[in-house]
Amino acid sequence: MAKTIMVSNEAYEELKSRKAERSFSEVIMNMLNAKKNKTGNGLKSCLGLLKKDKESEEIEKSLKEEWKKWNKKYV
Repeated sequence: MAKTIMVSNEAYEELKSRKAERSFSEVIMNMLNAKKNKTGNGLKSCLGLLKKDKESEEIEKSLKEEWKKWNKKYV
């Protein structure tokens, strides 16, 4: 079922410029799906699941030191 929505003239012109041969619905859905795929929601859902311990902190510290060396050497 189709619905009527109101958008600003600016939003309409932007959608119209991206439309080409597609429908406005297709343009909007493509834009929403592209944004959804780039949000990192899968990664966000994992944050905080692992607890920090001494070993993981040492590994993180070591990695940071090595990245600093690499950046200085290859930049």
